[in-house]
Amino acid sequence: MGGGVIIKPALDFLGYHSLNTIAFYSSVAVFTMAISSTYKQYQNGLQIQWKKAAGISAGSLIGGMIGDLLLNQALAAASDQSQVQVMQYSIMLVTLVLVLIYNRFSHWQFHFRRMFVFVSVGLFLGILSTFLGIGGGPINVACLIFFFGMNIKSATVYSIITIFFSQLAKLGTIGFSTGFDSFDLTMLWAIIPAALLGGYVGGLLSKKISEQHVAQIYSLVVFFVIVLNAYNLWMIVHASF
Repeated sequence: MGGGVIIKPALDFLGYHSLNTIAFYSSVAVFTMAISSTYKQYQNGLQIQWKKAAGISAGSLIGGMIGDLLLNQALAAASDQSQVQVMQYSIMLVTLVLVLIYNRFSHWQFHFRRMFVFVSVGLFLGILSTFLGIGGGPINVACLIFFFGMNIKSATVYSIITIFFSQLAKLGTIGFSTGFDSFDLTMLWAIIPAALLGGYVGGLLSKKISEQHVAQIYSLVVFFVIVLNAYNLWMIVHASF
């Protein structure tokens, strides 16, 4: 699914870093994980339709740049970063609840095949995931199943490809604008090896676990993330009043 959906709220919960720093660490982690996991899935023999992947990736690359721009504008306009966090958590909670409901109770799917739709969905997912700072895995998977009729294992692979390009856009935007000097880069000595190992092990487990069990784990993780996000939102609102 992409670890950002867990990393971002978990780091918010610990409260050691600013919102911008957490978004950066999350981006590095899920970007690294995407490389490792895609490589392992490719080793597993999963067939990737590169035309489809290219359309989604092009959209997510542009969406990633737009999402990062929107996040920076929101942080600049807000008097306190907690206002942006409330906005992020509110959007995330509504989206994840809809994702959970869809995954558990609906089998309604479209089967779009036009390149315009692949690019448009990638654009939307790139903007949303980068603005929220989460990578967007569960949301990506649900949208890919809904719009393109993919099974859950195929959707996870295309989701990871989407994450790779959206986070590449975010990291590239930071590199060419403000640079990385404002971040504590020593943290990357822990983040990058952990993400590489996690992505590889995740790809290995995906081969061994049935699609039904993958769907069950997916729903369980989404539910856990909803609870964590709800708690973080409550703490932010409680602290504000």
